[in-house]
Amino acid sequence: MAYFYFSIFLSAFLLFQVEPMIAKSLLPWFGGSAAVWSTAVVFFQALLTGGYAYASWLTGGIRRRGRLHLALLGLSLVLLLGLGLAWKSPITPPSDLNLAGTVSPVLAIFILLTISVGLPFFLLASNSTLVQAWFQRAFPQQTAWRLYALSNASSLVALVSYPILVEPNLGLPGQGWLWSAGYLVFAGVAVFATLQAMRRPEESAPEAKNHKDTQARSSSKIDFRGSVASWLSSLSEAGSPTRRSLLWLALSACTSILFLATTGTLTQEVAVIPFLWVLPLAIYLLTFVLAFSGERWYPRQAFVFLLVPVILFYDWAMANGGRVGIPWQIGVFSAVLFVGCMVCHGELYRLRPHPDRLPAFYLTISIGGALGGLLIDFAAPVLFKGFWELPLGVLFFCILFLVASRGPKPAGLKAELLARVGVTLLAVSVLISGVRAFLFIGSDLANPVLSERNFYGVVHVREVGTPGQADLAYQLIHGSTVHGVQFQLADKKDTPTVYYGPSSGVGLALLNHPRPAGGLRVGALGLGIGTIAAYGQPGDVYRFYEINPQVIALAEGQGGYFSFLKDSRATIQVVPGDARLSLESEIDPSNAPRQAYDVLVVDVFSGDAVPVHLLDEQAFALYLRFLKPGGVLAVHVTNAYLDLVPVVWTLADHFALARAVIEDPGDGHFTSASTWVLLSRDPSALAIPAIAGRAKDMAGYTPAIRPWTDKYSNLFQILKR
Repeated sequence: MAYFYFSIFLSAFLLFQVEPMIAKSLLPWFGGSAAVWSTAVVFFQALLTGGYAYASWLTGGIRRRGRLHLALLGLSLVLLLGLGLAWKSPITPPSDLNLAGTVSPVLAIFILLTISVGLPFFLLASNSTLVQAWFQRAFPQQTAWRLYALSNASSLVALVSYPILVEPNLGLPGQGWLWSAGYLVFAGVAVFATLQAMRRPEESAPEAKNHKDTQARSSSKIDFRGSVASWLSSLSEAGSPTRRSLLWLALSACTSILFLATTGTLTQEVAVIPFLWVLPLAIYLLTFVLAFSGERWYPRQAFVFLLVPVILFYDWAMANGGRVGIPWQIGVFSAVLFVGCMVCHGELYRLRPHPDRLPAFYLTISIGGALGGLLIDFAAPVLFKGFWELPLGVLFFCILFLVASRGPKPAGLKAELLARVGVTLLAVSVLISGVRAFLFIGSDLANPVLSERNFYGVVHVREVGTPGQADLAYQLIHGSTVHGVQFQLADKKDTPTVYYGPSSGVGLALLNHPRPAGGLRVGALGLGIGTIAAYGQPGDVYRFYEINPQVIALAEGQGGYFSFLKDSRATIQVVPGDARLSLESEIDPSNAPRQAYDVLVVDVFSGDAVPVHLLDEQAFALYLRFLKPGGVLAVHVTNAYLDLVPVVWTLADHFALARAVIEDPGDGHFTSASTWVLLSRDPSALAIPAIAGRAKDMAGYTPAIRPWTDKYSNLFQILKR
């Protein structure tokens, strides 16, 4: 019996360790976009569904079909060995496989995941269902539901341990080799379990006795019609088959929507890091563990009464947006996710079928989860002009809870009164969440000149000011953050605005840097609307690195909203792609950079989200290689939630750089409050009176944080109070 438990635990652990691991390895290839994780999750959900379908088919004739399973296990080991010889580890693709820019980002991620972990993940995904079915055959008097809870508990352990233990202590190649070693152990256990199942008489299985089409089940032909028939059969058990089938699919789809929408909301405005991937997924799995451990963990009436205060907190957080601190945002959205997933999983457990229908039940849940993922990752970016998934997902959940809780009229006056109160509370929750969704979407659609959404986020262009007046301007907004403003009157069109005014850190660096005979060479990581190009003079070269093609198109004049690049007197160059990878590609075979900059500007925020791979030790080492002697590195650290000065300060200490922190209050009209950190190897570059006189007095300042690296970052240490 022990190998059943060990196999379940190990396969689930490996399944959920590899998800954040492989997603993190791909993150820099796509500019640190939050969509990398959601796309990876959809891929894994699809493979999970395939694994459940395969397991359902395999259990219908294991004595004949087991040979295929053994062959696939062997093939997966051969593939891992081959990739391990070609790559730094068997599951971490090398940078020369980067498909960004050649195909769509979603397709590129799918291809890379298929090559690196596709077959092993598929086999791991099938294992839980297979082992539970084999356990039920071997021990028909015991329940396999505890194995399902064990599977989800192991998944939870894997997720929590990744950002706490694995990520800070091992590089990605080391993580890949350790995971591959674990998979080798799993494959050995899976071979043993399969051989044991193949030796067991098939007629002892309850499924074989109850199935209506024994001929199809005994067929050795590779045909998934048997598993589909089993699935459809399970939907027509006791109770309304239509209601049961719709609820199974809707409940599982709802949890997937809530999980992905919550993750997207947090990562788009905070940071794209494994911790903020893991937290929502851990909550999702925890509710699975609790709900499928027994009905005592899901008292429906208690969750009915809990829902209204949770929805009220959610409404407050959505209404106040950036005025709500990160801990409150994480807490409120996590509470909504927990209640939503607990209700949906609790209702799924209430609707569970007889244990002999386990494979079909899990297949249905998996299809629902994959459907939710497809709606978030594929349908929403096409149908929605903004990031509306969370408010619509919460509304869907409240409606679904109201529908799922309806049942026969309870006996007794007290029970009937409680039921009526419960229905009223659920209706109130539907009303609150519906109004919030309406207001949220309405604010996104309020007078936008342009709204575009792609893999890298949502971009709005809005007209502000009064037509024909001096204050008429266009804004570029990414998420909820203004990333550029250009006034439209001819005498103001070349005025640097918002965070880039003449008294800002970057303005001081560009206006006061000694001009070489051939003009300044300026590099800029992040384009926005190209505002700093307004500082360009004849002979200067301004080279921008930007990954979002929609931002590039707008900055280059699409729609006629922005013209900083077109009007600049400097030579303008735009390099599409992730800034760090683009710089790395500009190092020639002799290990010398092809570019040398007098000023290198790092302005890489997406909304207020921090792309950590562009603000760590390895990134700064790369930036410094591209600076001329006496060059200045200007880092934009304005952020609504995080104090990034300590991050840059510790890196300056690490590389022995002179530094000046420039805080500009803005003028309230052309420019906004901003904070920049100017860095240089040459202290005299920052000793210019115009810069030194504006530098904030940082005497005695010693940040108590470790330098960020590709393996380590800690957002909680730099939260603004």
